[in-house]
Amino acid sequence: MAFTPPDREETLRALFKTEESDTMTSIDRIAIMGTGLMGRPMAERILKAGYTLAAYNRTFEKAAPLETLGAKLKKTAKEAILESDCIVLMLSNEQAIRDVLFGRDTKRDLTGRTFLQMGTVSPQESVSLSKEIANQGGDHLEAPVLGSIPEAKEGKLIVMVGASPGQFERWSSLLSRFGPDPLLIGDIGRASALKLAMNQLIAALTSAFSLSLAFIENSGVPIDSFMDILRQSALYAPTFDKKLPRMLERNFSDPNFPTKHLAKDIGLFMTEAGSLNLDTAGLEGIRKVVEKAIFQGLGEEDYSAIYNIISPTG
Repeated sequence: MAFTPPDREETLRALFKTEESDTMTSIDRIAIMGTGLMGRPMAERILKAGYTLAAYNRTFEKAAPLETLGAKLKKTAKEAILESDCIVLMLSNEQAIRDVLFGRDTKRDLTGRTFLQMGTVSPQESVSLSKEIANQGGDHLEAPVLGSIPEAKEGKLIVMVGASPGQFERWSSLLSRFGPDPLLIGDIGRASALKLAMNQLIAALTSAFSLSLAFIENSGVPIDSFMDILRQSALYAPTFDKKLPRMLERNFSDPNFPTKHLAKDIGLFMTEAGSLNLDTAGLEGIRKVVEKAIFQGLGEEDYSAIYNIISPTG
């Protein structure tokens, strides 16, 4: 009997999937748009779960490593949409989403498909996107995540979902590949609001810690003493220990969350908070620090690079 070599794609998927795929009752065709810092490990989680995955990134090379894991790389957004039932959007901002969904070549292809928006946009932007997708016959959920690259790789992100109960139930299996306990927050816009509130805290905590650390360094107080006291107090946040080595070494390369993205999220928060008549004067000061970091070429570096602005090196 002649030997028939196994299909390469099926072999790769079999090798890459984990036991968790055994719990799935059906396989949906998934696409992911945006395979950058967070999108790539999330794509890997989708493949590990046994889904068929199409991958699209505007910079094609960033998606290329996923091909060896079984993903079908697509050169256009249209190709990715047409081969999928559900499209995961992990794009940088609302405009990037609009570019891939509402272009002349793709707008008519949204009908009958679900779009799972997992990046950070404002509540108003999310509601607007949902209405426009619905007008084209598509379905939309928002599911922004809290966590970074390590949590994305391990499937330990905090997943906040804005959707109807029915939508949440339909896609909870997929969402659980990214985080163990996806949480339904409410209607579209609610999860986006919660995500912005969390990212505002990233900016506030990092800037406050940077200022205290710089003050300690310049006052001659041992940093170990400062950290020992801080860890015992109600003032402590784990992010302080995560960012401390970067700040002391002034090494902000290989970011989990670039400074430019923090700047974008601060802007979104301030716009939304302003519409609610909230006083954002404190955050405005932080925004100026973050913008100065970008002006000094730190936009692609880890956001803890704002330490270089708060504590200049010379």
